[in-house]
Amino acid sequence: MTSTSPDAPAASGPLSGIRILDMATVLAAPFSATLCGDMGAEVIKLELPDGSDSLRTLAPVDLFWKVTNRGKKGLTLDVRKPEGKALFLKLIETIDVLVENFRTGTLDKWGLDIATLHQANPKLIVLRLTGFGQTGPYAARPGFARIFEAMSGFANLTGDAQSGPQHMNFPLGDVVSGLFGAFSIATAIVQRAAHPQQRGSEIDLSATEAMMRLLDPLAAEYEKEGVVRQRAGNRATYTAPSNMYRTGDGAYITVVGSSAVIFRRLCHAMQRPELADDERFCSNPARVKHVDVLDGMIADWCLAQDFAAVAAALDEHGVPYSKIYSIADVATDPHYQARQALIRLPDKEHGSLPAPCIVPRITGFDPAAPRTGPDLGEHNAEILSTLGLSRDQMDELRGAGVI
Repeated sequence: MTSTSPDAPAASGPLSGIRILDMATVLAAPFSATLCGDMGAEVIKLELPDGSDSLRTLAPVDLFWKVTNRGKKGLTLDVRKPEGKALFLKLIETIDVLVENFRTGTLDKWGLDIATLHQANPKLIVLRLTGFGQTGPYAARPGFARIFEAMSGFANLTGDAQSGPQHMNFPLGDVVSGLFGAFSIATAIVQRAAHPQQRGSEIDLSATEAMMRLLDPLAAEYEKEGVVRQRAGNRATYTAPSNMYRTGDGAYITVVGSSAVIFRRLCHAMQRPELADDERFCSNPARVKHVDVLDGMIADWCLAQDFAAVAAALDEHGVPYSKIYSIADVATDPHYQARQALIRLPDKEHGSLPAPCIVPRITGFDPAAPRTGPDLGEHNAEILSTLGLSRDQMDELRGAGVI
């Protein structure tokens, strides 16, 4: 995955032969299509002719779009106009998966309900990724990542008692729901292959439910024990020690010593082997009960020396830890470099841009790095010519604002 040539042929991937039309906006649903593109699917990115997708304007302007929509072909088409709708349905005949994230009922209002879509292509899989799903009293509400994080209970677990709930400086709710979207698409493709006589699936994916799905034990804790899990800063309230500590030279390090074996190793790394047999710390429940005292000891040990010394001691005794990385640390880490965890995406404007590698790595699948996201309507001529349109017809549609 190191090629920077935009013309380099991609190896056949697990989703090779699958054609996806991504008409979604911003991040969550488009990320689903991007992940499928990483696995070899052909992805067409459909936008309105005015280029009004707000992802094009999010900081860093242009870069966010380029890396998020990597590997896609760009098409503009206003499906709200009769000529655009007709072309859209003709294109749908050639598509395996349609990805959309409009408010519930929007496509129906445009005359593109599921029955119409399946009339054009009975095998079409439709992923509908919305904030709250296609049913229920909140179905028509607008949704954004921070809303999903808040309503799922996730944001209530971040921060500490003094800070109150916190959001992170990245739309986690979007990319998590995008992961579920890619999983949903792959699942529906397998189902269609197993039952070729059935119509294509309509997938109702709620981004808020996707975030909630990450929090497996919380509902059971609440019902059976009356526990409403709260934020605890960098601590884990279910195991100890598991916290973030500051070293003497100002680095931050996360250390996990929750199992009996690893805690004993940590005690030896700190040159305090007797702590492993202290009744306050001899089991995980005991360590959780006395976590303030234990964390204080570990914090003092870390603060008394620089990061290099702390790391050396933890390495020597096999204790899991990591420095808290910035993207600068990620870019220069020798392990990531050895695995080419950051790849170069070919780009007409910048030459190439760094971005995360294709995940996961699959035996026999070693694709070239995908190119960055397309310019507005970059592949109009290529795609529309396959529908039988001439240059003159394209010019006429362009003049009418259809493409």
